[in-house]
Amino acid sequence: MANRFILNETSYHGKGAIREIVTEVQSRGLKKALIVTDADLVRFQVVQKITDLLDAAGLPYEIYDGVKANPSVAMVQAGVEAYKRAGADYMIAIGGGSPQDTAKGIGIIINNPEFADVVSLEGAAPTKNKSVPVIAVATTAGTAAETTINYVITDEAKRRKFVCVDPHDIPVVAVVDPDMMSSMPAGLTAATGMDALTHAIEGYTTLAAWELADTLNLKAIELISRSLRKAVENDPDGRTDMALGQYVTGMAFCNVGLGVVHGMAHPLSAFYDTPHGVANAALLPYVMEFNQDYTGDKFKEIARAMGVPDVDGMSQAEYRKAAVDAVRRLSMDVKIPQTLREIGVKEEDLSALADAAMADVCTGGNPRPCTKELVLEVYKAAF
Repeated sequence: MANRFILNETSYHGKGAIREIVTEVQSRGLKKALIVTDADLVRFQVVQKITDLLDAAGLPYEIYDGVKANPSVAMVQAGVEAYKRAGADYMIAIGGGSPQDTAKGIGIIINNPEFADVVSLEGAAPTKNKSVPVIAVATTAGTAAETTINYVITDEAKRRKFVCVDPHDIPVVAVVDPDMMSSMPAGLTAATGMDALTHAIEGYTTLAAWELADTLNLKAIELISRSLRKAVENDPDGRTDMALGQYVTGMAFCNVGLGVVHGMAHPLSAFYDTPHGVANAALLPYVMEFNQDYTGDKFKEIARAMGVPDVDGMSQAEYRKAAVDAVRRLSMDVKIPQTLREIGVKEEDLSALADAAMADVCTGGNPRPCTKELVLEVYKAAF
């Protein structure tokens, strides 16, 4: 069986990387951008860092800033109309996962208008044409949406999130500039950082994992575990390492898939508007315990990558516990809630949440086979 790997055409990394946006626009002969972002990034002048560059180069653009956390079908559809009104021929997506996912949906629908209802894009939709060009500029170190073929949209009418997996949606250019992340508050830095760690651990243990992805995910675990605490304190080196770590795992997990942490986290965002990174972080240790007997010796390498000493001298039970403990310790150090009760989950919703998790596309990649009853037990343990 062939293992497929899809990556951005081009990516730029490091301080000042945003300056290369002008070079890319001019070299590709692009004419007018729709900037897809959220109102807070406009208000706090993060978007201005990009528009100043475009203005100086005489490159026209319009801004669609109607994106909110956990973007909805309606937000994507409004973005499609904004793109058409602007007469744009490409997009610059500025933000974390929400603007990036919205831009992917817009770009696919513009060139595949038969999917204008958005919900028909769920799963691996049979789109025929590539998205309009997207230059994706990350402002959080977590989702890696700038380098993935996945995006997640909320169907508010049915109180659920659905995952779209489409090679046609990957941004042509990714820009990962730690200076664009320096204004992130500590809580968002922690939540998005734990999201990135979840990507790396799930990508390393998912059923479709293989050596190339494993190499990237283990390096990402190392980078994230050593730098997230510093990034939360807004240390520049921590920011730089987190920017790279979240991108490295994004390269990997979008090509091999995830697992039931994400399958269980998506319903939490749909039911309660829980930030995705917080939902993942709260669930990750419990799912690791649930999966541990189905992961071979991979928890040993997770523990090693997280800096646990003397793992080679540990028994299987010891290094598995050490890996879970290292994740919990990092999560606690960056002040992530440790139970679902703390983030407002209602016990009476757990059965419905388990139903939604079983319907999520990520759950099928979990190393341990899942049933509703087993998922419900994990929710109860985490509650």
